[in-house]
Amino acid sequence: MRSYLDFEKPVAELEAKVEELRAMEASGNAVAVGDEISRLEVKAALALKELYAELTPWQKTQVARHPQRPHCLDYVSALITSFVPLAGDRKFGDDEAIVGGFGRFRGESVCVIGHEKGSSTESRLKHNFGMARPEGYRKAARLMEMADRFEIPVICMVDTAGAYPGIGAEERGQAEAIARSTEACLALGVPNVAVILGEGGSGGAIAIATANRVLMLEHAIYSVISPEGAASILWRDTTKAQEAATNMKITAQDMVRFGVIDTVVPEPTGGAHRDPAAAIAASGDAIAHALAGLRGLNRATVRQQRRDKFLAMGRKID
Repeated sequence: MRSYLDFEKPVAELEAKVEELRAMEASGNAVAVGDEISRLEVKAALALKELYAELTPWQKTQVARHPQRPHCLDYVSALITSFVPLAGDRKFGDDEAIVGGFGRFRGESVCVIGHEKGSSTESRLKHNFGMARPEGYRKAARLMEMADRFEIPVICMVDTAGAYPGIGAEERGQAEAIARSTEACLALGVPNVAVILGEGGSGGAIAIATANRVLMLEHAIYSVISPEGAASILWRDTTKAQEAATNMKITAQDMVRFGVIDTVVPEPTGGAHRDPAAAIAASGDAIAHALAGLRGLNRATVRQQRRDKFLAMGRKID
């Protein structure tokens, strides 16, 4: 069953009417309503297109968090063949908020690391809503070092509200683990590509998104703090989250303008949650294009290109 966001109410009403007419037609208790169904479908599609063409930053935040949006394991299942997941940081334990392993992407061996939010109550609890603990980032660093040793490109899929802020995580060195994972990204002599699938929150995202190429889905967000967190700090009022989202410049369009990301990956009309297969296919094409542009570079050039990319951020804004 499709879940609608608050601002999608006009579309929801039209599509509900279409379903109602289809049910009447199927039951045989109504006159021919085929033409009316077609008319309403066209009207709903047009309303959806117009709505998503002018989303505000806060609306994009809602879309990025949509519970039916495809998550990391959906992308892995569709894009990666012969995937072998690996677990544990070899220091404390395993953190299922970050999944990782090795497989093949369009015939090429790759290492895949990503945040997994989960798609049901049970899986969300299992994956801690994609908020990783220190052992998750240490697992990511371990996998990156292994990929580097065997000269295998790395693909990272980012979708987290931020690193887990619990007492246990802080006691086990959350900040240090994030820094080590970021350092592992920068030290890679093989190409790495990161994709912001939904939320790219704070250091929890940067820890695996420090890549040669950073891609971002059209309605994803990328920020140092959530709009609610910013509103709480700046105004001590979380109800001003919408204002914070607008002022923080967190959309994919803002990020590409500032040079923080390299490519915006288009989503189907209505967001990735309306047509997950199309969103995943578009992301796969963008990843393949990014990797192709890095193929053949030697280790020193790969590192220097990545270093120059991040040093250049903030130095020039059009």
